[in-house]
Amino acid sequence: MAGRTHGVVAEPITFGFKVAGWVAELDRSIARLELAAQQAAIGRVSGAVGTHATVDPRVEEHVCRELGLEPDPVSTQVVARDRHAGYMSALAVVAGTLERIATEIRHLQRSEVGEAFEPFGKEQKGSSAMPHKRNPVMTERVCGLARVVRGHLVTALENTALWHERDISHSSAERIIFPDACAAVDYMCQEMVKVLSGLEVKPERMLANLQFAGGVVFSQRVLLALVESGMSREDAYVIVQKAAMRAMDGSGPGFRASLEQDQEVTKRIGSRINDVFDPWAGLEHTDLAYERLSLGVSAS
Repeated sequence: MAGRTHGVVAEPITFGFKVAGWVAELDRSIARLELAAQQAAIGRVSGAVGTHATVDPRVEEHVCRELGLEPDPVSTQVVARDRHAGYMSALAVVAGTLERIATEIRHLQRSEVGEAFEPFGKEQKGSSAMPHKRNPVMTERVCGLARVVRGHLVTALENTALWHERDISHSSAERIIFPDACAAVDYMCQEMVKVLSGLEVKPERMLANLQFAGGVVFSQRVLLALVESGMSREDAYVIVQKAAMRAMDGSGPGFRASLEQDQEVTKRIGSRINDVFDPWAGLEHTDLAYERLSLGVSAS
């Protein structure tokens, strides 16, 4: 399929390579959330200002051990809220990861692209007025909820600054943001499980889009082939860019056809033109991504 940068076709990739990036990021999100939960699993029974003036430290150790918590090394009347902000930050990053995947699927589902689609039920309607519509409503919901979770992170960060040994400005907000964020991320995960388990991938459309404007995704390979033939990079760039721009704006033939009409190009790389436009060339090392995933490199 065509890889894209800035929303514009760039160079060939594979859909599996794209998904590998999602997997790697999900692995990191899981590891980050587990660590944040561990750092937040802290307890304190240390008195009114944390000095154990009226509570034996052994009581704190016993209570925390029974609850499966670590005693806070230094507390006030409360556990410092940087731990809670860290946990909310991990939730927000999870939400961002799910949003990244959802956004990509939304783009792939656009009418002009049509390379992958979220599930669509037989009785489902995309629009009451336009029967042709197949809207990416599940992934859109995920993207919307990610914004809500990020908003809760702002509140959690503001909760870290309390007056002296305690005030309660944090507690009213925490009663809202933590259950709400946890529930939202849980729902987002369930939605994305449905999306990804039922994802409709269109390899034929991917191959067709790979040939957009006559194969402009191969422009760098043409450029390098001309340079290797002895042409200066500046001259080669002008030739390749001109052919690509004409192909994309429709003022000339397709990219490859335009190059094949250029005598200077055919003289230099005509015998290798099929190799230059081979979609698998340059993908020899994509298996490295899968190997690294299997070794757990993504979570480190």
